[in-house]
Amino acid sequence: MKSLENGLFISFEGIDGAGKSTHIDALVAAFKAEFGADKVIQTREPGGTPLAEKLRQMILNDAMDALTESFLVFAARRDHLNKVIEPTLARGDVVLCDRFTDATFAYQGGGRGFDLKTLSYLEQITQQIRWLESDLEVKSSVSEPSIQIRQPDLTIWFDLPPEIAAERLAGARVPDKFEAQPVEFFRQVAAGYQKRMDENPARFAKINANQSRETVWADVLQAVESKGFLKKGRSA
Repeated sequence: MKSLENGLFISFEGIDGAGKSTHIDALVAAFKAEFGADKVIQTREPGGTPLAEKLRQMILNDAMDALTESFLVFAARRDHLNKVIEPTLARGDVVLCDRFTDATFAYQGGGRGFDLKTLSYLEQITQQIRWLESDLEVKSSVSEPSIQIRQPDLTIWFDLPPEIAAERLAGARVPDKFEAQPVEFFRQVAAGYQKRMDENPARFAKINANQSRETVWADVLQAVESKGFLKKGRSA
């Protein structure tokens, strides 16, 4: 099993109705059993801090254009990174997050059709992590700051046909402005997720969410264990 000296960041992606919440809860329990309850946090985006939760309500419910929406999403993410995600990883702990930047590229980029270059720029400036070359294994004679873009160590994408997701959600709750979109919107969201995965396949584990709960959980567990993040043989 891999060392978690530098922390571990796992994101969960997929449209509403794909079953993310159930399996996040189960994986949180598995990590807590492995490392201790005080070493694992569960969070979400948009949200995760008092400020980001206020922005979440605006993003999910208020009418706005795609650029304004994107600004608010990344503003919430920046606060979330600064106050929750980065401090947790710096302690060597585990972060399990319901959605991260892939969702922005899927929803605002794929679903809304917003400019991907602009989203990439916002991603770069929002998720920068800086450290000195002296802290790196490969040292330089000049201590110039190096820049890394924070991304999850593993992204679990629950892939589900939009028509089936709509059936699962029917009557479950009052939909927010995204959940109320037509099926074609979610087809474009799925295409947005696929594009992100194609660009970084090593980071993604694509899960067929149109299976029994037990089978989906087994696939999730296998994806995490295959990376060495949990000991093999842990039951649901």
